[in-house]
Amino acid sequence: MMPSTALDPSFFAEDVSAFSKEHITAIATGELAAARIPGFFDRVGLDSMTSVLHRLPTVDYYPVRVAMTRFGPALNDYRTPQGVLQADRYWPDAEAAERMWREAGMRPDPTTVSLDMLGEAWGAKVTTATIGGRPAFVGMMREINAGTLLHYDDIHLEYPGGLFDQEIVSQLTYNAYLVVPEEGGGTSLWQHRWEASDDVHRQRYGYAPRVVDGCRRLTIAPGRGDALLFNPNHYHRVLPNGEGQRRITVTFFLGLTSAGDLVAWS
Repeated sequence: MMPSTALDPSFFAEDVSAFSKEHITAIATGELAAARIPGFFDRVGLDSMTSVLHRLPTVDYYPVRVAMTRFGPALNDYRTPQGVLQADRYWPDAEAAERMWREAGMRPDPTTVSLDMLGEAWGAKVTTATIGGRPAFVGMMREINAGTLLHYDDIHLEYPGGLFDQEIVSQLTYNAYLVVPEEGGGTSLWQHRWEASDDVHRQRYGYAPRVVDGCRRLTIAPGRGDALLFNPNHYHRVLPNGEGQRRITVTFFLGLTSAGDLVAWS
């Protein structure tokens, strides 16, 4: 069991040898905050994957909540203030990222391996979420070294008019850690989800720490090769690394649909 400051039995994280359908369901419903497979990717695979990182063109990304280097588009960054997808920007970037990912030739492919593992756990293949019949991009890579502001992720609040062809019931975040710092870089989760009154604490892309005052918290330290699932509807943040250290993950969202399927997007 991971160290946790959470005392509520419904808000804790587990180390497991493999994810199961029960783990995924418990995280989706809020019965479990997070689950982690330590060392899911072995050293040989990690060394092979990280040896080709230089082939992926990255962009610097500096909203208020996070400073990071990133490969691949995130749907959140193509949203109008009215919660509508800027399709004319998103689709060219998604297609270009898919092409560059294939050309980089990362082997093993951490996104494919992760999706296959999650599908085996669920008992059915994880498919890609679609928008008007077109598959969204899956498999963003992020380098976050300075940490993030407190925030939550919720596709229903981000796109209140709906976005996917599939009806999403619950949302999860998946991280695979390719490079980890010796110090810091952990993910902290608080047992609190967005409420309308929280917006008095809004800081553009994030929230002031007082929004979670008094809430139970747990922090999950990253290990190289770990696979982590958590519920991003809870407020969370990435902690800063030690000076000069790096943290690189493959990241995507999972959605449990009303039909009982799992779909993925970034």
